[in-house]
Amino acid sequence: MRTARTAAAVIAVVALAAGCSSSGGKSGDDGAGDEGGGSGGRAAGTPRLKIAMVTHSGEGDTFWDIVQNGAEEAAKKDNVEFLYSNDKEGKGQAELVQTAIDKKVDGIVVTLAKPQAMRAVLGKAKQAGIPVVTINSGGESSTRFGALGHIGQDEAVAGEAVGDELNRRGRKKALCVIHEQGNVSLEQRCAGVKKTFGGSVENLNVDGTNQPGAQSSISAKLQATQGIDAVVTLGAPVAAVSVKAKEDADSKAEIDTFDLNAEVVRRLKAGEVGFAVDQQPYLQGYLAIDELWLYRTNANVLGGGKPVLTGPAVVTEKDVPKLEKFTARGTR
Repeated sequence: MRTARTAAAVIAVVALAAGCSSSGGKSGDDGAGDEGGGSGGRAAGTPRLKIAMVTHSGEGDTFWDIVQNGAEEAAKKDNVEFLYSNDKEGKGQAELVQTAIDKKVDGIVVTLAKPQAMRAVLGKAKQAGIPVVTINSGGESSTRFGALGHIGQDEAVAGEAVGDELNRRGRKKALCVIHEQGNVSLEQRCAGVKKTFGGSVENLNVDGTNQPGAQSSISAKLQATQGIDAVVTLGAPVAAVSVKAKEDADSKAEIDTFDLNAEVVRRLKAGEVGFAVDQQPYLQGYLAIDELWLYRTNANVLGGGKPVLTGPAVVTEKDVPKLEKFTARGTR
């Protein structure tokens, strides 16, 4: 697996996750060798906590299933009641955070895809004495909004890694497909691609929750614009849609994507996707719950005020054999 400039940080985070796992209260020999990703042991002996996670997930985005799997695993280990909710609109997401505050939860995990919509309600969480950890998006706003820290990848760096990989593959004209308009993280990804890619990049906005419509828009763009030899999608479900759009348009463009799931790994194996950028969503969910548990029970803060990076890493067909079983069980 070829990693980008944050490779060292990824290794450090993986090591940290292993350390957190051993601190969660389960016996060292419980669940040894478990292939299902479960902790397999007793929950921590610390007081029962209630932690809410509120994301900007849209309908049908499998990325967030993987995040939840990680969070739920950490919650079992840490004796935490885990509450999940989501709304793709900033206003709706803010209202869900307010609901969590009203429930007097012990901690909140939140994404900042539309950060300005979240500023006021996160201020209310701070006033209520509820610690917050941000994940996945909006890392640059995390500490300014009062969060303990941020867990995820640097989206600009991830985009730059894609631009470098496109250069290595000899591509000249890329289409960057944004599946949620106004999401700052997605815009940062495309901007990163433009920064390092030696060819031209054009953005295309589609509605990621309307797959037939997205497929039609991508197909039409491929038919109308000559010379596109790479389609960069910003989420795994859109990669599958783009493979179908490429067939509809009789295009020879390579489909490449951010994020990983079982279908992307299958398409890497089949040669239908050239490469994927993995930001380890399972780790984002797992570490966020663990950080709040550690903060509540031991006053620990991960990262020393700096983001804890979980990616990016460029994954190709060569990595399929070691990833298949993990994506099949929903942990990668």
